[in-house]
Amino acid sequence: MSNNHHAVAAEGGHDHGSLTTKLIWRVFWILLAVTIFEVAISFTGISKEVLMLTFIVLTIVKSYYIVGYFMHLKYEAVPFRWSILLPFILIVYLIFIALYEGSSLTMAPL
Repeated sequence: MSNNHHAVAAEGGHDHGSLTTKLIWRVFWILLAVTIFEVAISFTGISKEVLMLTFIVLTIVKSYYIVGYFMHLKYEAVPFRWSILLPFILIVYLIFIALYEGSSLTMAPL
């Protein structure tokens, strides 16, 4: 893509420069490979704890590519990225804490 200001304005004001069709296909193939790997390991005899941890890590990898490239967050300013990511991280943390604390409670008999 050229550095034509009119073309940048026509795309919504973002100069993605390196966001080409080749890059989009490369991200697609990465996401496809990760998904195929997830499906393949689900049929193995790996312990449930290791499997769950692997799925969580691979889901974070996939979400990085989706949010970074397809939602164009990778091309935004760093403070804006943190304003999006920090609340998400805190919400996930609060959900984890609520589930952990809730699982340790016992119900009193009625």
